Parts: sequence; structure tokens; C-alpha cells
Amino acid sequence: MKPRFRNYLYRGVRYALGVLVGGGILTLTSCAEPPTQSLESARASLEEAALSGALDYAEPSYRAAEALLRSGWLEMARQNGRIFAFRNYQDADSLLALAREWAEKAARQASDSLATLQGGVGSVIPLVEQQLEQWESALEGSLVYYEAKDDWQSAHLQLDIARRLTDREEYEEAFRAVQRARAHIEHISELVDNHAADESRQLKVWRDWVNQTVKESRRKGTYAVVVDKTAHKTYLLKDGKLKKSYNSELGYNSARQKLFSGDAATPEGRYRVVRERHKGSQFYKALLLDYPNDEDRQRFAHNKQNGIISQRAKIGGLIEIHGEGGKNRDWTEGCVALTNSDMDDLMKYVSEGTPVTIVRKSDQWP
Repeated sequence: MKPRFRNYLYRGVRYALGVLVGGGILTLTSCAEPPTQSLESARASLEEAALSGALDYAEPSYRAAEALLRSGWLEMARQNGRIFAFRNYQDADSLLALAREWAEKAARQASDSLATLQGGVGSVIPLVEQQLEQWESALEGSLVYYEAKDDWQSAHLQLDIARRLTDREEYEEAFRAVQRARAHIEHISELVDNHAADESRQLKVWRDWVNQTVKESRRKGTYAVVVDKTAHKTYLLKDGKLKKSYNSELGYNSARQKLFSGDAATPEGRYRVVRERHKGSQFYKALLLDYPNDEDRQRFAHNKQNGIISQRAKIGGLIEIHGEGGKNRDWTEGCVALTNSDMDDLMKYVSEGTPVTIVRKSDQWP
């Protein structure tokens, strides 16, 4: 290209640019400066949102702000690569402004969620504690206590965890711990309901056992013993009438019928005294019962056949009414425990052959 022609061309380009600037390019050059302040503002808002817990409690809004920030930054970079006169940062600025708005929204949502969780956890912990205290009172001395004890202790542990998490402002995890505590309480309720349902089904059987024992004592004019596991009482009968009663302690797992050796359940059934131990008993004095009897053996065999108990299980034995009681709790391996003084008194009237009926609950007598 000849020098003269090149000069004319450059002048023409400058003239054309001047016309464009004068005739409307100002609408483009008005956004010719990179929106660095908007970028920094959006970044700062996103950081504040993250610190407020938005990633845990307002993640959708936080991710939207993050995507808008990335799009705004890429649009700004794209415009930086253009000829100065044709740069337009308006879209980048708009995207970055939206990013800031969504970041602020995420921060507000996280704050609201945290406040809700904090208030929820703070209000529910005392309620669950109250429920546990009520169950503790209801289960004290109950036959179901042993079965429910693990759940009760686990619920207390989860509440302790919830309190520590709340102190560290980890409200979501604290709420989960409270829910676990509630699940354990719900299981306690189920155990109690199942126990009540089982009692309802068996009540007629126990009533019949007691009535037969009363009739035998009345007909023969002899002594008999009835043990009410729920009442924790041992009753002495003469001529079918109540003569004396004694406080009793049982196997520590007596909420159900005895199933096998080592289950710590006091058996339920109609038995007889087969030996008096005035000396030589591990627990002061003792009256040995004829457990297992024929009914116990039949039930044991049935439970094995149906997989209710292990094939290696043993039926057990050495069930006694013995001394060393007075501990105010169920503690034996399946026997009935009286205080030593009550044992002395009972053995004045009871001898080999005396019927002893053990029921989980008696609803009519004495």
C-alpha cells in the first residue's frame, strides 16, 4: 500500500470513529469501565453468606449467587478482551448485582433457619427431659423397667449431646440428637403398650390359677402362697382367706414369663414347695419350688421348636422363695426374695407340698 493512500485510510477510520462517538457510541462507552467494585461487593457478600451458614441452611440460594458471580466475572473477562471502544460491561454489572442480591438472600435465609432451629431445639429439649422424668417415675418399681432401661439411658445420652451441640451453635445436629432421644422414648412407650397388651391376653389364665389355689386352700383347710409380681407382694392364705402379706423382690427381668436359664425372669405358674432350707441356703433361708414343672417343659419345647429361644438354651431350675430381700429393687436371678424376718415368719406356716402360685398380675384378689 502506498504511503499516501495509507494516510488517507487512517484519517478515514479516525473520522468514522469520531462520527460513531458523536452519534451514539456513548451508549457503549458509558459502560466501558470494568465493574470491579460490583465484583468485589458480590464476592464479599458471598463470603458473608458462607460464614453465616448458608452452605448448610440456604444452599440453593448460595449456589445461585455463586453461579451468578461466576457468570458475571466471565462476562467481564470477555469484555476485557474486546477493543476498548466496543467494550460493554452492562451485562457483567447486572450479573454481579444479582449475585450480591442472592448472596444476601442466602445469608438472611441461613440466619432465619438458624434462629428457627435454635428456638426449636431450645424449646424441645426441656419437653423431652420432662417426658423422661415422667417415664422414670412411671417405670420405678415396674416390671418393664429392666427392658426399658437401655432406651431410657440412651435418650438421656442423646439429650446431653444435644445440649453440648447447642452450646456450640450446631443446631441442626442438636435437633437430630433430640429426634434420636424421642425415638428412644417412643420405644419405651411401645414396650409398655406391648406389656399391657400381653397382660390383657393372659389375665384370665392368671385369674384361674389364683382361684384354683384359693379353692384348694379352702377345701383342704391348708396354707397356700400366691405371688403377685406386679404388686411385688407374696400373700399367705389359710382356708382360702388372706392371712398375711409380705413385700417381695423378683428377678431383675420379670416383665415376661421365664423362657430359659439365665434370663433373670421369675417364672409364672402353679408350683409346690419341694424342700425347706432352714440352713445352707445362699440367701439365708429358702423354700425350693418344683420349677420346671410339666407345663414349663412343654412351653420350653414349644419355644425351641418355633425359634423363640436358642436350640442351645437350657430350661434352668433352683427357683426359690428366699431371704436377703429388702433392697427395694428387683435383683434376683429369678427367685422371689423376702426380708429375713419375713422369711422366718413365712416358714412357720409353709412346708413341703404347700402350693405356690406365681402370677404376673392379679386383678381380683386379694
